[in-house]
Amino acid sequence: MMNDTWQRLKSDRYGMGGLMVVAAFAFIAICVWSGLLGQGWSEVSGNRWESASASHWFGTNLLGQDIFQRTLFGTATAFEVGLIVTLCSTILGALLGALSGWYSNGWLDEVILWIKGVLDSIPFYLFAAAIAYALQGNTWAMHVAMIVTFWTTTARIIRGEVIRIKQREYIEAAQAIGLPDLLIIFRHVLPNTFHILLVQASIVFVAAINTEVILSFLGLGIQDGVSWGLMLAESSQEVLAGHFGNFIAAGSFLFILLMGFNLLADSLQDAVDTRRVIQ
Repeated sequence: MMNDTWQRLKSDRYGMGGLMVVAAFAFIAICVWSGLLGQGWSEVSGNRWESASASHWFGTNLLGQDIFQRTLFGTATAFEVGLIVTLCSTILGALLGALSGWYSNGWLDEVILWIKGVLDSIPFYLFAAAIAYALQGNTWAMHVAMIVTFWTTTARIIRGEVIRIKQREYIEAAQAIGLPDLLIIFRHVLPNTFHILLVQASIVFVAAINTEVILSFLGLGIQDGVSWGLMLAESSQEVLAGHFGNFIAAGSFLFILLMGFNLLADSLQDAVDTRRVIQ
């Protein structure tokens, strides 16, 4: 299946374009994590609000910090948040969704659906902001806020898929020979939902980056370091003074990355699921 998915994805020029954009940004993030790029993001290396030049490609901000260095470091921040939130929320959603689907119409299913219904009934950004504010001062506050709110969609999708898969003959055969339910779920059921989880993870990644930017803009996100959200928050004052370096740099990088991820997610969805079971 994975080979067929890759072949369909390769034939989609928009999907491959999105993949190249994401790969380019991922390369920047890896270079930042390796200490090769963006390490001077906090250094005052010029005068305030310098124009773009050979020494400061995007100019400097109010404090004289290099905007280009800060933009590169913001790329690593975006990927760090995206990876952590995507992995944790996808794993949590897959596990709870699988249990809910396997024991559908049972008490465990009802409890999971009730929790999911409660979380889904609260306005998303309001709930994420409330959790981040309640845990303010904790380095992982924003991550926890997003994980708590993002797992529900994945769980809903996986629940429906598991209900369908457990009717298959090979699952009935596994039950007939006495394999434990959890072994069947982890060995035979969840592996067959990987294609769905792959698409959902790409969607969550985009949502995580968007949410980080919004929360950081509101002062509830990144506390140590710099992100595109913090740069946009800085630009809200700089734009009034006629300086657009922060706004253009952070806004452009955010737009290009999200556009690339959206193109890739749409193409992945078509490549792995021709019936488009994910809405």
